[in-house]
Amino acid sequence: MSNQIQTIIQVELEDRNRVTAFFRLIIVMPVAIYASAFAIDSVQSGSWGLGLGGLVIVPTLLALVFRGIYPSYALAFNHALLSLETRVNAYAFLLTDDYPSIEENSIVTITFPEVGDGSNLSRGLPLIKWFLAIPHYVMAIIYALFGLFLTICAWFSILFSGKYPVWCADAMVGILAYFNRIYGYAFILVTDEYPSFSL
Repeated sequence: MSNQIQTIIQVELEDRNRVTAFFRLIIVMPVAIYASAFAIDSVQSGSWGLGLGGLVIVPTLLALVFRGIYPSYALAFNHALLSLETRVNAYAFLLTDDYPSIEENSIVTITFPEVGDGSNLSRGLPLIKWFLAIPHYVMAIIYALFGLFLTICAWFSILFSGKYPVWCADAMVGILAYFNRIYGYAFILVTDEYPSFSL
C-alpha cells in the first residue's frame, strides 16, 4: 500500500451535458474564484504562511522541523482545501457535470496517508523535499500539456457525441492524482515517501 495521497474521481462517461461543457470555463468561474480566494488572501497580506494555493505550508514545515508535530488544524485545512481544488479541477477539466460543491461529496475523494501527530514523519526532510521534487516539476509541465490536449479532445467528444472517452478519463484522473501526490510530498508534507512518476 502506497503512503501517498490517494485521489479517486467518479468520472461521468455517458449522457454528458453538451451545453454546460461548451460554456465550462465561464460556468466554473464563481467556484474557481472562491477556491482561489484562499491564495489571493495570502498574497495580498504578504504572509508566507499560506503559500502555494492557500495551503498551510510554512507553519507546518516549522512545526515538523522544530517540534516534530504536524498541527491537526493545518492537516484538516490542507485536506479540505486540496479536496476543494480537486473538485474544481475535475469540473473544469470536464470529468463531471456536477457543479463542484464547497463541501465534501462522493464525486471526489482525497485520502491522506496516516499522519497522526506527525511523529512518524522525518524532522529534517521537510527542509529539502521541495528540492528533491525538482524532477517532478519538469514532469508536471509535460503532464499539464498532455492534460490540456486530453481536455480539448474530451471537449470535442462531449460536444459531438455526448460521451467522455475512457482513455481521456483514465489519463486525466491520473494527472490530477499525480499533482496531488507532488503536493502531498513537497508542500503539504504528509508523507516522506517519494512520489512515483507514473499516472
